[in-house]
Amino acid sequence: MSSLELIASLLGVLAVWLTVRQNPWCWPIGLGMVSLYAWFFFEAKLYSQVLLHSVFAAMQLYGWWAWTGGASGGRSRLVSRASSREVSVGIFSATLISLLLGGAMASTTEAAFPWIDATLTAFSLLAQLWMALKRLQCWALWIVVDVLFIAFFSYQGYWLTAALYALFTGLALMGLREWRAALVAAR
Repeated sequence: MSSLELIASLLGVLAVWLTVRQNPWCWPIGLGMVSLYAWFFFEAKLYSQVLLHSVFAAMQLYGWWAWTGGASGGRSRLVSRASSREVSVGIFSATLISLLLGGAMASTTEAAFPWIDATLTAFSLLAQLWMALKRLQCWALWIVVDVLFIAFFSYQGYWLTAALYALFTGLALMGLREWRAALVAAR
């Protein structure tokens, strides 16, 4: 465990907890977390994770803008459900990105675990996009992805990061419950 991993993990816990609470400060704190994790994963030769966290950095800025009224003319974004079409297109796109990114990483880099890393990256991007859009389904997808990340990081001996993803899973369960309640209350 490095101090870089420890600081990134602590920022991650705070960012996800704030997301569950629908607090827009989750985005700048998340930006710090993903920036530190990009560096950590570069050192671990998990290049799809570096790419993921680089895109997450841009998505943190978008999420902050969207949640503070930039995307809705000054109004705060409300929790909503993704349509079945949005879910289908999202799953198809994430699968396609998994295949393309995994192939690219396997053939052009010395990446550790290029296919698993690429798949988790693609589906994390989808979950992050849905989170920025405040789609309720983001939490169900995060639960699945986080459980897979726990196994992935445990296998590599990144115990602190695996523990962080276990905590993320618990927070995602909380987020699913709280956002579902917010959706019901808004109706």
